[in-house]
Amino acid sequence: MIMKTPGVYIVEKNAFPNSVVEVATAVPAFVGYTSRAVDRDTSLTNKPWRIASLAEFEHHFGGAPEPIFTVKAAAPGTAAALPDMTAARAQEAAFTHGGQDYLLTRAAGRAGGRFLLHQGMRHFFQNGGGACCIVSVGSYCDEIAAGDERTGLVGGITSLLEEQEPTLVVVPDAVLLSRADCAIVQAAMLKHCGLDMRNRFAILDVWGGECDRQSVMGNCIDAFRQDVGNNFLDFAAAYYPWLHTSLVQAGDIDYGVIDNRADLGKLISTELGLDRAAADDKTAVAFKEMVGDLNNDDTTWKTQLAAAIAKSSKTDTEKGEATKALDDPGSLSVAIATHRSLLHQSLLAASALYSKVLEEARVLINLMPPAAAIAGLYAMVDSTRGVWKAPANVSVAGVVKPAVEISHADQEDLNVTTGGKSINAIRSFIGEGPLVWGARTLDGNSLDWRYIKVRRTMIMLEESCRLAAKALVFEPNVGNTWVTIKSMISNFLTGIWKRGGLAGAVPNDAFSVHVGLGETMTPQDIVEGILRVTVLVALTRPAEFIEITFQQQMKRS
Repeated sequence: MIMKTPGVYIVEKNAFPNSVVEVATAVPAFVGYTSRAVDRDTSLTNKPWRIASLAEFEHHFGGAPEPIFTVKAAAPGTAAALPDMTAARAQEAAFTHGGQDYLLTRAAGRAGGRFLLHQGMRHFFQNGGGACCIVSVGSYCDEIAAGDERTGLVGGITSLLEEQEPTLVVVPDAVLLSRADCAIVQAAMLKHCGLDMRNRFAILDVWGGECDRQSVMGNCIDAFRQDVGNNFLDFAAAYYPWLHTSLVQAGDIDYGVIDNRADLGKLISTELGLDRAAADDKTAVAFKEMVGDLNNDDTTWKTQLAAAIAKSSKTDTEKGEATKALDDPGSLSVAIATHRSLLHQSLLAASALYSKVLEEARVLINLMPPAAAIAGLYAMVDSTRGVWKAPANVSVAGVVKPAVEISHADQEDLNVTTGGKSINAIRSFIGEGPLVWGARTLDGNSLDWRYIKVRRTMIMLEESCRLAAKALVFEPNVGNTWVTIKSMISNFLTGIWKRGGLAGAVPNDAFSVHVGLGETMTPQDIVEGILRVTVLVALTRPAEFIEITFQQQMKRS
């Protein structure tokens, strides 16, 4: 202040330095295919969009795809071989009924209504997820594609370059691609997180992770390690195996999920002996007509309902009112839904084969890769304990059991391997249910970045300090600025240390901040306008291996 006129002047001075605000740590970006992608009249395709609940997701992006299965009789012996042969793609189930083998098959993508983003979002919120970002790259009418920088799943990842909020990247639909295309998408995820942005973390699923390592389809773990490459491994973690979830309940599906319902009706008729029933057997005739209704579409249902009304109506007025109701789309929809429900319940009670088919279909629908649920656990652990708590030894909600049971010996090669590409196991323990039993990044041989919590904590610290330091850009590169930035970062790290995010008995053991001429900068740096700050932090690491030693001692009394 320049004083030229006599008088009293008030000068205010800031008593406290600028503060560093801790950035969010668990805001995942999900990339995949949705029923629609609109906000009012604006398309959201390939546009990252922030949501905070499943209801908000369904408002903008629609509901789940309609699954489509085909059931058929199999050649003798096929059912016994199928679990190993088809597990690697999670598209078929095999079962035996009445001495006959049957197959239940489902095509990937559009042909089978197989898209994973919607169910992944359900699993994410069920496990504690909150705010997240959605990138819809297409609808259920499209085929799933790896694409390039502008199209497909890779294009969706590229669209996140301009977004600052996401800290995690998850692409559930990647595992529905071929093995080669899945590797392309996952390589794009690693490049995005470790090279392009360096402020976010990728959660990867293992292609074919619903089968064990002895499957005739090949060793899915070895294949994954071979495909994932060696670049930016410290910015990602992988989880194995896939999970049998409880997202879709038995009452959520009916015969509508079967594509060839006429063939299913023939199998049920044979099972119940309807083809051999006498013509005067009214019960058998009624059941045969009911089974024939399996293949009805809405037009056929309307015709049958109109005929039933005409047969049951006593007067022309009553018939006219009932028929008029069928012309109302809402009333017709309710009537059809009611009759479909009655048909479904009747078949469940009468046919064991029908019940078995729907149960197998439900199991296939509920088989999910774990990445979306793991993202929810990251969010839950971060909000309750902090990003410096390893997201491990926590239960996975909505899971019946892992698709593959992993023993202690099985996990040894997953967790510690000569190649260093650690894969975190999801294991089921008696009395505890499914637990995440691993906390390593894919860079398992690195002493710096071996653990997920270390990498994610460092991302949080770096981003928080970077954003706070933007306020000092173009400030004079002098002692006052150095003191300001040093105190700003020191106060922030002191708060992190008090909350348990840094190791050390006292702050000086937990971190140190260095800045100044002769300490971090040379006179040439000052001339070039470069302000260098060095921050050393002692990050905590998880107690991954706990050894308790017992030894006998001599009796003393």
